[in-house]
Amino acid sequence: MRSIWNGAISFGLVSIPVKLINATENHSVSFRQIHLTDGGRVRYRKVCELDGEEVTSAEIGKGYEDADGSVIPITDEDLGSLPLPTAKTIEIVAFVPAGAIDPLQMDTAYYLSANGVPAAKPYTLLREALKRSRKVAVAKYALRGRERLGMLRVVDDVIAMHGLLWPDEIRTAEDVAPETGVKVRDAELDLADALMATLGEVDMDSLHDDYREAVEELVAAKAAGEVPQRAEPEDTGGKVIDLVAALENSVRAAKEARAGGEDAPVAKVTSMADHKGGKRTAAKKTTAKKTSASKTAEKKPAAKKTAASRTAAKKTTAKKSTAKKRSSTKSTPRKRTSA
Repeated sequence: MRSIWNGAISFGLVSIPVKLINATENHSVSFRQIHLTDGGRVRYRKVCELDGEEVTSAEIGKGYEDADGSVIPITDEDLGSLPLPTAKTIEIVAFVPAGAIDPLQMDTAYYLSANGVPAAKPYTLLREALKRSRKVAVAKYALRGRERLGMLRVVDDVIAMHGLLWPDEIRTAEDVAPETGVKVRDAELDLADALMATLGEVDMDSLHDDYREAVEELVAAKAAGEVPQRAEPEDTGGKVIDLVAALENSVRAAKEARAGGEDAPVAKVTSMADHKGGKRTAAKKTTAKKTSASKTAEKKPAAKKTAASRTAAKKTTAKKSTAKKRSSTKSTPRKRTSA
């Protein structure tokens, strides 16, 4: 890979010659401006406002526009005479935990390559020190005529550097959050947690730019004289949505999408409506059980009383029958036998 800057890492009294290499590349499809009438290229020309003449790059210099609109010429010699100790040096100023760097400050990423055989030993020393300390290095460096802030960290066996924005270049987040007080219920948070758990993790290497692929297919189709298929845009703006229903549908869709993949623990989601209905149903069942129990309790004593009354009636009848027999026996006269 081609280097864009040569210099050295200043690590205390240790100097490590390095080359700076872009760690990222842009794959987006680029377009040219054309004249709609005949398809001709439209190009920009640099023209002087005073005389109206087109000027070449060699005739163009730098100038600073003052508050009153006047322009103060600044030459490369003027900038070169400024005290810039980091002109060819990545000067490490501190080692901090990675969490101390706000992701909002992250900018362009670079790889730092050891420049030459003698640089291999100090380069490896810094790399292993960063690994063992589990920290990142904060550094200053100069690139394209300005001093910048950077963060050095280890990626595999390479030292990578992320350009950082200066702290005063980060805007505050005031007036960005919703102005009205919004309350989120626990049930809604439970659904959001369930959706997060259902979506799970992703292999970052599997992600790709669908829009870029669609643009490339469009270009290929038009180049071949074909009529490209046009997708109907989804109208999602300006609609008031049911947040709970949207979360439940999202969880359901995520479960269905993962159904054909590898098994993974999926969170159990209870609809808020089912949750409330469940409570009502449970309450109804409990009431029904109590009512049934009370009715059963009322019926059982009655049954016992009926059985007891029947038994008592049988005993009374038996006594009356015995009494009648005895009475009949006493009233019958005995026959006398004559001698």
